[in-house]
Amino acid sequence: MTNTFKSKTPWREKLERPQAPKIVPVPPKMTQFGKGTMLIPTPKLVDRLIRKIPKGKLVTVGEIRRKLARDHGANVTCPLTTGIFVRIVAEAANEESLNRSLRVTPYWRVVRDNGELHPKFPGGVKQQSRYLREEGFSVVRNGKKPPVVKDFARRLASL
Repeated sequence: MTNTFKSKTPWREKLERPQAPKIVPVPPKMTQFGKGTMLIPTPKLVDRLIRKIPKGKLVTVGEIRRKLARDHGANVTCPLTTGIFVRIVAEAANEESLNRSLRVTPYWRVVRDNGELHPKFPGGVKQQSRYLREEGFSVVRNGKKPPVVKDFARRLASL
């Protein structure tokens, strides 16, 4: 049983929506993330990167943002849209798994920059923990914060 966020538009449709990445000047209110140019990615770009994460490895959202910025010649990638698009990828993958699709994007391998799990992923941290444990990861409680992957830094993949 998953507590998937209900959407009028199927998540797959949101993922596949035709749009192009944009490079814009870093807005003044976002200079804490860097200066120069900022990539506004697309859900498909985020999905392609997450699909490359091998079994037994993890990637942080920060690494996804750095890789996207490098690949598109920008200084930084927008953290807000990237976070939204990671969520769209996760929800679309969950929809596919519910439809018995065999190859879904392994969104559960994406952790926060400090190794925490994502409470907003389908099924919350409970489902992400289960998937990660099935792949041999150890997930530990983190007080009142979301659980973390034990020794997550040793298991990070570079994109």
